[in-house]
Amino acid sequence: MKICFEISMPKNKSWNGEWSGDQYFYARVVNFGRGKTNEGKAQIILAQKSYDYDFGDGWVARIKVYEVDNKQATRIKKVSMGFMGYDWMIESIKHKGHIAIPEREDRGEK
Repeated sequence: MKICFEISMPKNKSWNGEWSGDQYFYARVVNFGRGKTNEGKAQIILAQKSYDYDFGDGWVARIKVYEVDNKQATRIKKVSMGFMGYDWMIESIKHKGHIAIPEREDRGEK
């Protein structure tokens, strides 16, 4: 099972109220594999259609999640501009069920 994680910034504090990346598509496809455990984990993630993260400075990131097939995954990988360095949000959703700032050791800090 494959899930697409698509990121946007629906709330921002820019001078004109627009996000400069709005015209681009930022997404990452994650393959959860097969098997009851993996598909169960994927279904839990998919049960919530999106995950929001408030940076606390007027900016909010939204991660939409949806299942994709192989053909869709290939297309997404071709057109995506990456994930803007926010892959930690995907990892947080996968492991914690919500977006949380990584622990210091997760970021390679001591």
